[in-house]
Amino acid sequence: MTDPVYRTILLFDIEQYGSRDDVEQAFLRRVLYDVVDATLLDAAVDETARLRADRGDSVMELIDTAVPVPALIKTLLTETPALLHNKNRLLATSARMRLRIVLSSGYVAVDELDGWVGSDLNHAVRLLNSDPLRDALKQRESDCVLCVSEGVYQGVVRHGPLGVRPEEFHRVTVGTKEGPTVAWVHGEPGTPGSPEAAAGVAASGPDAPAPQYTDISIGGDQYGQTGGVHNGDQHFDFTGRARDERR
Repeated sequence: MTDPVYRTILLFDIEQYGSRDDVEQAFLRRVLYDVVDATLLDAAVDETARLRADRGDSVMELIDTAVPVPALIKTLLTETPALLHNKNRLLATSARMRLRIVLSSGYVAVDELDGWVGSDLNHAVRLLNSDPLRDALKQRESDCVLCVSEGVYQGVVRHGPLGVRPEEFHRVTVGTKEGPTVAWVHGEPGTPGSPEAAAGVAASGPDAPAPQYTDISIGGDQYGQTGGVHNGDQHFDFTGRARDERR
């Protein structure tokens, strides 16, 4: 197994993917790739600074820490929704793609089976699959919802970098197998009695009710295959170097 390296962790997941037939799933995957690639291009993320794993209904990206996180967040809040809208406005309602997005960070290693391993990655996946984030998307008419980890919020968002407003994020508390964990969801929190509130959303402030934790469980702690061909001839290896596949 490789030594763990610190990376920005970006996850995208398609809502209600399993309810679609094979043709629809294949189409949605192509749209997802288009949106993810365009998002990272808009955020000026070079192909040699990213590593992708495909999980069927979701995509995971490990991004080099040289890429500014504020610019990435701004892009996820502005360009990604616009990209999704442009895709969805030409489709029937039944074919519309909606996304849950998580931005986190931490140490990740690659094992001998080319799978990604690490507790920080596990944490990000648990946020992606959490009830508060699922419910936040269900309650909105928008095509996507962004969740950032506590570390990303405290280190970047709360300082209000250009184009990012910390007051537009609300705090959520999610119970996991490792215990309660805090994250921040962009947009208005659910109203009292809403599914989001019942799932364990904790509003910030002195009058916030005691959180109700939901045990979020996912199968396995190994994710995807490393690599991914870019422009037909290069791979991004785990050390951040591009290697020529034509040799």
